[in-house]
Amino acid sequence: MNILLLSMPDSFEHMPSVAIRMPNGALASLAGNVDQHHDIRIVDLILAQKKVRETVEDLVRKQPPDVVGLSIMTFQRKTARRIIELVRALAPKARIVVGGYDPSLAFEEYAAADSDIDFIVRGEGEITFRELIRALEDETGYDHIRGLSYRSGDRFYSNPDRGVSSLEGDEIHPPNRGARLLTDYTMLGRKVDVIETSRGCTFDCSFCSIIEMRGRNFFTYSFERVLNDIRDAKEHGAKSIFIVDDNVTLNVKRFEALCQAIVDAGLNDIDYIVQGMTSAIANHGETLAPLMRKAGFRYIFLGIENILEDDLQFLRARSKNVKRENGQSAGNATLKAIDYLHKNKMYVVGGLIVGNPDDTRESIEANLTFAKQYVDWPYIQHPTPYPKTPMNSEFRERNLIINENVEEYDGTTAVVRTEHLSAEEIEFMRWREDRWMKVRHMPVALAHDPLFIIKTARRMFSHTFRGVTLKTILGLEAEREAFHRYRRIRKLERQYL
Repeated sequence: MNILLLSMPDSFEHMPSVAIRMPNGALASLAGNVDQHHDIRIVDLILAQKKVRETVEDLVRKQPPDVVGLSIMTFQRKTARRIIELVRALAPKARIVVGGYDPSLAFEEYAAADSDIDFIVRGEGEITFRELIRALEDETGYDHIRGLSYRSGDRFYSNPDRGVSSLEGDEIHPPNRGARLLTDYTMLGRKVDVIETSRGCTFDCSFCSIIEMRGRNFFTYSFERVLNDIRDAKEHGAKSIFIVDDNVTLNVKRFEALCQAIVDAGLNDIDYIVQGMTSAIANHGETLAPLMRKAGFRYIFLGIENILEDDLQFLRARSKNVKRENGQSAGNATLKAIDYLHKNKMYVVGGLIVGNPDDTRESIEANLTFAKQYVDWPYIQHPTPYPKTPMNSEFRERNLIINENVEEYDGTTAVVRTEHLSAEEIEFMRWREDRWMKVRHMPVALAHDPLFIIKTARRMFSHTFRGVTLKTILGLEAEREAFHRYRRIRKLERQYL
């Protein structure tokens, strides 16, 4: 059976394809869990943003697929629909399967009577997709496959949910990176790949889709499997690896042991990127941070979320950001975590969320000022009411959602207002400061990857400052005019088909 797996071309503002092109790890994992006699191909369309239609047409015509699977996030929904329409026109008999956060949490958007979709994989997909392919091959029906919704006639039927995997043994096989047809995955010019060492989180942050999709739990892979996965990524050319765990610092002792295992295995000769909690790093940084650096960690996405107590309360993220002394709460852990990371020559990607329901101009400016002073690369977002999240419910109850176009639910388009500020004003404030924070990190990137920065600096500056003209620089037009132009440019950039 010919199987084609596609990820969407839509990328995040903070991860422009000129600098960062990450592979979709979920598709490689799906490919590794399908029976080996099938011909399975992965295409990450982020590597073909300027020729999406031509790429899909070429793929389908050269090797007509029996099954086409699409991994979809909420802001990619509109693009996915267009790709599905294109695939259906090119290959009318192909079975179309969708999965990922958005189909799992916004099921009704994909199960419409006029939809071209045949199957919806809900939650973790490896085992469900494997069983679906077997059922299609053997023509045995689908009503026994947990986690699957399927079309019959003009309606969808949903089987019971599939429980999350414990990740023990070989229930979920390693990823198949060899199935990728396009391979130009890079971060600042270095070949990059993704691995996972665990899944899940036990916190209940109001903005988090993960909790809504899989519940509050935490399961881990064995170190043997993790180290072999790193080796496989290296064999496929990776010089940088992003550990995509939902919360690898949930078990600090395990994370410390993992760092030591990476060192002992001699796999610390590449750059690692990971996301972590401020509380874990602040409370264990004296031993954890040196180990992380020794293991090769370079960029740490720090879930700061917000520096103000009231905002952390709304985001349900206070416990992730608590510093402890003598077993007692001792305030916000952010500065201590950043200090440990900087002392050990690691760089902080600062994850903050501004524009929460009660935010004022002063509270947003406080977070932006903090970011300018302490973080190395800003990853500042606006609260986004993703389907089924507690945040969605609260914003809706308070009538603060001003934009229902989910293709703009990308984290850097403000789709909600506060009780005090318009969505446009919030986004303008972030945009105005965000660009200069990114420029400030350029010397560090130049020292680490000089050839890439020299080669692409002009394109990177053009992307960061798109909308800005000579008139803006000379003060002959208001900065807000450049902002409006930037928003128009960004909208046009996202028309992939």
